Amino acid sequence: MKKLFLVLCTAALMAGCGSAVKLDNVPVEDKSGTSISQSGANGDGSAVGKSGVTSVDVGKSTQQAAVPAGARIVYFDYDSFIIKPEFQTVIEAQARFIKADRTRKVAIEGHTDERGGREYNLALGQKRAEAVRGALGLLGVSDAQMEAVSFGKEKPAVLGSDEAAMAKNRRAEISYR
Repeated sequence: MKKLFLVLCTAALMAGCGSAVKLDNVPVEDKSGTSISQSGANGDGSAVGKSGVTSVDVGKSTQQAAVPAGARIVYFDYDSFIIKPEFQTVIEAQARFIKADRTRKVAIEGHTDERGGREYNLALGQKRAEAVRGALGLLGVSDAQMEAVSFGKEKPAVLGSDEAAMAKNRRAEISYR
């Protein structure tokens, strides 16, 4: 009786794990209105010449720069998430740039040095990102345009255990999406 029950449970488990979803043929949705097949517009796997994509000459671009020139990093003191006055100009310049285009999105990434545990550093990195986000919000940047994330000590800017390296890792970076 136990063997029959074990066989039935195993069969039920195997049947429940099966899937009829085809993972090889991923549907592609083209929102531009042109039709794109998975084998390509030319039938040979390429869509050269028929995709409607135009080349861009970076040297002759007339559009506004994708990201502003200048600093996008705010550095912090050890075990602190208070923005130092010397970085107020960085935040003001970034706020002006973000507010200029309401569709522009930004991620504020909080980082820490290698000292401390993983959970503590993730929390401190989040507080640093939220501090910069709050400062940008006070300058009129919409909350919908900003996202604050923490990487803790996982993405150091500079490798090393000396104070100079750790000072470069205690930061919040503003990155544009």
